[in-house]
Amino acid sequence: MKNYFMALASLLFISHQAIAQKVEFEEFDLDNGLHVIMHKDNTAPVVITSVMYDVGGKDGSRERTGFAHFFEHLLFEGSENIERGEFMKIIPANGGTFNANTNNDRTYYYEIFPSNKLELGLWLESERMLHPVIDQVGVDTQNEVVKEEKRQSMDNRPYGGLLKAIGENLFSEHPYKDTVIGEMDHLDAATLEEFNAYFDKYYGPNNAVLVVAGDIDYAKTKAMVIDYFSAVKKKPEVVRDFKMEAPITETKKAVAYDKNIQIPAIIAAYRLPGQSTREAYILDMISSYLSGGKSSVLYKKLIDEKKEALTVQAVNLGQVDYNIFALFALPSGDVSLETLLADMDEEIVKIQNELISERDYNKLLNQFENDFVNSNSSVAGIAGSLASYYLLYGDVNIINNQLEIYRSITREEIQSVAKKYLSPNQRVEVQYLPKKEDQ
Repeated sequence: MKNYFMALASLLFISHQAIAQKVEFEEFDLDNGLHVIMHKDNTAPVVITSVMYDVGGKDGSRERTGFAHFFEHLLFEGSENIERGEFMKIIPANGGTFNANTNNDRTYYYEIFPSNKLELGLWLESERMLHPVIDQVGVDTQNEVVKEEKRQSMDNRPYGGLLKAIGENLFSEHPYKDTVIGEMDHLDAATLEEFNAYFDKYYGPNNAVLVVAGDIDYAKTKAMVIDYFSAVKKKPEVVRDFKMEAPITETKKAVAYDKNIQIPAIIAAYRLPGQSTREAYILDMISSYLSGGKSSVLYKKLIDEKKEALTVQAVNLGQVDYNIFALFALPSGDVSLETLLADMDEEIVKIQNELISERDYNKLLNQFENDFVNSNSSVAGIAGSLASYYLLYGDVNIINNQLEIYRSITREEIQSVAKKYLSPNQRVEVQYLPKKEDQ
């Protein structure tokens, strides 16, 4: 149980991305609006070609949720020059690996190749952007793939509905209230024309960033990018006008059920400023102080000393418009959910009323520096960070100065932000319970 949520947290609540040493890069724009970032690292004969599109689960009609995630799959179907199913054969046949992922704010595709296959990687991504084949056969095929993914990752997986329970109770207006994977009846009801319209709206070069990183030559790479991507037509700019949420001023209590669990969980979730704000960085530090490892205050208190919890987590989910800060715990034995929440709240109150110790503060800084170096220890990690900082934060140079932001945060700021945002009247409390047969 504990290992499951730790894995879930590491996949879905990622907030630590920076690096201690300077990352060199070059940028340029094509006439069609495609932004290109290149990073040279000749230490290994490896190259990554990646494209991050500014489209995620929050985009599109709320009667057609899940389109961005659906396209994560659909755009591997093929193109005018790549036969159906060949996309995923070409890459391993040339010594490469690939993947894609979607969250509420963006969709990310990448291929990792031996560096002598750079041109192949650029061609594949240009084909995806220039003229993918979006037809009924592909839509029907991927519809079944997405349904099976939902069954495996949510419907039939213990605690698979945690994020859904948080989102639908923490948001009522903003599209973050819906799951990234969407509703299956929305996908079933969608027409081919709707899928084509979605592609035309969100998958233009001016709504994306291309990152090429690894064993490259800047001049040669730039020439190849121009050759392969200049033909892609610029599309109308995407205009977003999401409804924003009113502040939470009274504790909201909710109950969610999961047929796959036997042990209940307690969740306390707060809706907070987006990931590019200074407050978000401070809340990263608070979450790490509370549950970042076995020496953290919540782990020592609830698991080691009181033996009240099987697992406990404080996580800060970074998103563009709103972050989600969540406390989570599974009780041990007959310990009540109310007791767990009260004990977690005691530690929040301590942060609000007194400065954390210098020793704990320095330990936090050391943890962040270690995490940051590890997160960008590979060319693939650097490529993902460059794309994210450009597209989601609006500043590529964060890859080089984010650690300094954390180092500039004071203990007084940690106390102040905890006071401002982490009071019980500002949150949703969800009891996540086993579902009985008759429910």
